[in-house]
Amino acid sequence: MTTVAVAPVRRWIRRTQAAHRERGETFGNFYFAVLFVLIVGGMLHRQLQAVFWPVQPNASELAGASLSLILIGGLYLALRRLGPLALSRPATSWLLTAPVDRRRLLAPALRLAVLAAAVAGALGGMAIVGHVGPRPVPGRAEALLPATGALIGVGALLIAMAAQAGRRSGVLLDNVAALAVAAGLAGLVVDSAVRAPRATGGWPADPVLLTVVGAVAVAVLAGLGWAVRNLARTPDDRLLEASRTAGTLADSAFGVEPSFVADMIERRYWARRRLRSVPLSSRLPVLVAQDLLMVRRRPRRLLWLAGAAALPALLTDGPGWLLGGAILVGALLAGATTTATVRTDAANPVLLRLLGLSSRRAVVQRLILPAVLAAVWAAAALTLLRVMDALPAGPWWLLGLTLGPVGAVAAVRRARVGFVDNGLLPLDTPMGTVSTGPALASVVGFDGLLFGLPALIAVAGGGPLSWTTVLIQAAVAALGVRVYLGATTSAERVELTEAR
Repeated sequence: MTTVAVAPVRRWIRRTQAAHRERGETFGNFYFAVLFVLIVGGMLHRQLQAVFWPVQPNASELAGASLSLILIGGLYLALRRLGPLALSRPATSWLLTAPVDRRRLLAPALRLAVLAAAVAGALGGMAIVGHVGPRPVPGRAEALLPATGALIGVGALLIAMAAQAGRRSGVLLDNVAALAVAAGLAGLVVDSAVRAPRATGGWPADPVLLTVVGAVAVAVLAGLGWAVRNLARTPDDRLLEASRTAGTLADSAFGVEPSFVADMIERRYWARRRLRSVPLSSRLPVLVAQDLLMVRRRPRRLLWLAGAAALPALLTDGPGWLLGGAILVGALLAGATTTATVRTDAANPVLLRLLGLSSRRAVVQRLILPAVLAAVWAAAALTLLRVMDALPAGPWWLLGLTLGPVGAVAAVRRARVGFVDNGLLPLDTPMGTVSTGPALASVVGFDGLLFGLPALIAVAGGGPLSWTTVLIQAAVAALGVRVYLGATTSAERVELTEAR
């Protein structure tokens, strides 16, 4: 088989695709993107400086090490979810199976991935050093910091590419990266609890810095050369999977439809699992039993959920309303652990018709397990805050249990939202035109957290918790469930999609 050049084929596809476009459309999009970045940067330059390079360091060495683990592990996992090598849909359809040079075919994707990883690593490294590193910073170190962060980002990309090309090694590297992120989050929680010391020493000498950065650069460049040499060995199925991911993300962004991404994640997860079902008790309601099976088949999500109960401790130095809001949002996310089944029932209520369940009975059964998960999570988070003396005296664990119905209602309502209605009239604001459909869809579910307003006031107030507040929150949560069922369900219909 004769191998043909890739560049002429790419030009032909690009020309035929762009035949309906105006000649200056690409330059117009580039001009708009650059102008948007400049305007936003000019408006938020002080806030960006506080994020990436504050005047004085405000984090400990332990926090810096923890943030480094989170940055490297999170960047690796993000690259793995995106491929990291992915082709466009035309290239996947026409060029992947064509007799073209595979290395040249994947070279543009590699260049884009290297650029994205280098930028992310440079920004993340500067932010970490800006919050941890002692002042003043030597001039040579200021120049080497972005370069070092970019090299680390490219190194994470090379590891992700090796995992994409491998089979068993990919799963092992994913687990290691997840453990690194978990260790980093645990380190941040410990730092907020024990007040670890900040960096007090000076910067290394210039020869030491140059030696370390040079060694990292040589290792990364050698790895990059090896990756380019073995670029053609990336399996086709991995490239197709990454291309589908990139296409789904593009569709979701263009159509402002996040449900595309959620559906893709669920399908991909269950497509790789070999299921072994153990019959549950027949006394359980059928939909509750299904939710229990879903939870039991995803033990890792429960582990992450248990570890996330310590994350609100990172906000103890912030305002009280922020801590209370984090508790409510965490209860929503805990309740959303099993709401993928609700999304499926809302999109296709055939199963409910076969089971003879009305929308009210179905939603009641779907609320049970999310309420239990949200209650346990909120109780654990508030109890940990009380143990750390971040909250005053009071039955905080009981207040967390009363937040279970609130988190369940918010999570189920979020899952029943359906597709975004892009046919609504836009709103004219001083900042420009705002699409009504995506704006409404973004708050659906979170508005259910208003039933947790008594708990939010109790956490934000900073005073001791009384039993009266707990009873008020329990009554408001019960009222919220009753109002939600009465307003959005019926004993005569089956469809679960809420009308907006």
